[in-house]
Amino acid sequence: MAKQLVLISHGSFCEGLKASTEMLMGPQNNIHTVVLEPSEGVEDFRAKLEAVIHDFEDVVIFADLLGGTPCNVASRLLLEGREFDLYAGMSMPMVIGFINNELVGTNEDLVEFASTNIKKVNDLLAASDEDDEDE
Repeated sequence: MAKQLVLISHGSFCEGLKASTEMLMGPQNNIHTVVLEPSEGVEDFRAKLEAVIHDFEDVVIFADLLGGTPCNVASRLLLEGREFDLYAGMSMPMVIGFINNELVGTNEDLVEFASTNIKKVNDLLAASDEDDEDE
């Protein structure tokens, strides 16, 4: 079975991230989402997360926020002996990096890949304008 990616978040952020990523990369059958609804507590979310990852052998989990309930629940599972990679601060570049790793068979550092995709566009445009003036 292929490596599975599980996106977890407060509200529907993880579902939107999956849908937006699929607009660019096509359908992704190995990406799953688990939403913490406003009406749910820790145990509700834990039950949903465990149900999703129960049958997976090779799992990576991306959480929306370090220290938030979804990440804390996944962290607790790690402390209890479950084995998976857990990342906090998920973004579209991280998801695309995961997909690319799976497609090409590489093991690109997902945190570094995501970090290099964070740019202040104003600065890029200003640098481009300066380059144009130098010519």
